[in-house]
Amino acid sequence: MVKKKRLRPKVRLIGEKCIGCSRCEPSCPANAIEYDTHDTQGTPIVNVAKCIGCKKCMKVCPAGAFELIYPITDEKCKSCGECISVCPTHAIEYDTYDIRGIPVITIDKCNGCRKCIDSCSSSALDDFAFYLNKDNHEATEDNSKLEKDSDGDKVKWKGVWVFVEHIDGKPNQVSWELLGIGRELASDLGTGLSAVIFGYNVEHLIMEAFGYGADQVYIIDHPTLKYYRTRPYLDCFVYLINKYHPEILLIGATGLGRDLASAVATALNTGLTADCTKLSIDKEKRLLEQTRPAFGGNVMATILTENARPQMASVRPRVLPVPPFKKERIGELIRESIELNEEAIATKILEIIPLNNETECDIRSAEIIVSGGKGMLEKKNFSILEELASLLGGMVGGSRCAVDAGWISHERQVGQTGKTVRPKLYFACGISGAIQHLVGMQNAEHIIAINKDKDAPIFEVAHVGIVGDVFEIVPPLITSLKEKMDTHSNL
Repeated sequence: MVKKKRLRPKVRLIGEKCIGCSRCEPSCPANAIEYDTHDTQGTPIVNVAKCIGCKKCMKVCPAGAFELIYPITDEKCKSCGECISVCPTHAIEYDTYDIRGIPVITIDKCNGCRKCIDSCSSSALDDFAFYLNKDNHEATEDNSKLEKDSDGDKVKWKGVWVFVEHIDGKPNQVSWELLGIGRELASDLGTGLSAVIFGYNVEHLIMEAFGYGADQVYIIDHPTLKYYRTRPYLDCFVYLINKYHPEILLIGATGLGRDLASAVATALNTGLTADCTKLSIDKEKRLLEQTRPAFGGNVMATILTENARPQMASVRPRVLPVPPFKKERIGELIRESIELNEEAIATKILEIIPLNNETECDIRSAEIIVSGGKGMLEKKNFSILEELASLLGGMVGGSRCAVDAGWISHERQVGQTGKTVRPKLYFACGISGAIQHLVGMQNAEHIIAINKDKDAPIFEVAHVGIVGDVFEIVPPLITSLKEKMDTHSNL
């Protein structure tokens, strides 16, 4: 019997979604994507004849401007339109770029009812019938790869894992933030939430992890793991993942977390989306939807890891809320051990010296932040903000424009290339609200924005917006606060 060649769908551009970023062209192995030299908008053209349906352009496109189609066999098709009229999901339409009038099928809209196949009198859809067979469907083939190990045995990837980061036994708050979102992801997937702890004499972190929502805690306690070093932590993670097969792994986007996450993803040959601002689940496909700023913060891209496991993402501190701590919660404790040879590790920790100004400049811990931007005009005007922050018991921050101008230090920068903050009160003074700044402060509990431009983007996230000159609004506010404080002190 002659084995029928597996058929591939093609890719079609959704013109109104394309942002002209050019990422699709170099990703295509068949050179099927090119640019129209007469199009000043930079919109690409897909050569359907060359397209091999590999979907690489779809994976790199941050705007979701490509869709899968199935071109009907033109030698047999009579363009009668019968298939279009019987399709209940409107998945079949005429290709506006095909002057022959041959229809195409949008794969994502097709529900597999086969009404089009039964209605076709010219057998033009016989090949599509073969494609609909789940044993030959490309997506099924991809998923089957995820469920087999190196020996060809079935493997079930299941569970959401969160790495508990700590320094000398003191946990980083981002770990508890990740357990909060991890609980939501695990609930959507119908699976368990686990915390992973590496270190030495870190037993106290176990109950904290249970209290913040973990159903299970995996712990490897070893003297070699007392201080973080890439190699031993990497070896521990690879050992656990290969043994237990978690579906999702979340790590904080700190200096330590970025180093570890990239090493783990490389060792396991899986994908990693860094600095996510939002995580959610595609319940139908069991895929982690990882949203992060792209192209300098001009667009928000949602990234999927379709063909590798675990699905890995890192999230910056203060982006997500900390879940409530429940002291009475308990769960399953799984102790693991791995052979670690200190002599085989090239890196040695001799001493850890804390920075004297580490807490002074860490605006991430501030409950009140008064930030200034380009609208402050010059460095000396930041003294107004410093006075306001002092009266409120807060700290001074700034936008990238203020940092680049030398008005404020980089340690106090709020935004994509600075710190992500989540204070109870955030003042934005003279800040227009570029997306790069918004991603760093938009989750504050209360945002007060002061700007002369009534159309400034900062007002879209502000709870209180004041249209006016910051130099006419802040000084009277300071005076009023001083008067109330003096009155209160005299009582």
